[in-house]
Amino acid sequence: MLTVPGAVAVSASDLPESASGKTVTRAYDDVRFDLESAIVNRGLVIDYVSHIGEMLARTGGDVGSDKQIFTKAEAMLFCSARLSRAAMEARAGNLAFCPYAVFLFETPDAPGQVTVGYRKLPETGSDASKAALANVNALLEEIVQEATGE
Repeated sequence: MLTVPGAVAVSASDLPESASGKTVTRAYDDVRFDLESAIVNRGLVIDYVSHIGEMLARTGGDVGSDKQIFTKAEAMLFCSARLSRAAMEARAGNLAFCPYAVFLFETPDAPGQVTVGYRKLPETGSDASKAALANVNALLEEIVQEATGE
């Protein structure tokens, strides 16, 4: 995992093995704007924003918990027509990986520390499938790097 100026690589214990991310010390809304811009500036359309932090806060009492997990947490879902087509032409079952997701969050115990990341796609199947999925992972990594200040 690369470290960029103004960002620190998230420790392995903070994210699941199947995810990659970086943490920056900036206002959440500023980082969110930069993440959205990094997606849109590539000609991609954000299909859905999942307000995960709000949902968990709203439903905590319903499931018997009063723990605040996040100050804010969201995931942005989108696809790339070019990369998705290449992945699915190589292996129709790669449909399972669309849409792609990037996320950001801030926790109450680390205010001002915003983590931005993505789920790494497993590069499986034929050589063409592996290459196509590697290209998706590269795109997601570029988006995170741009959003965190490289």
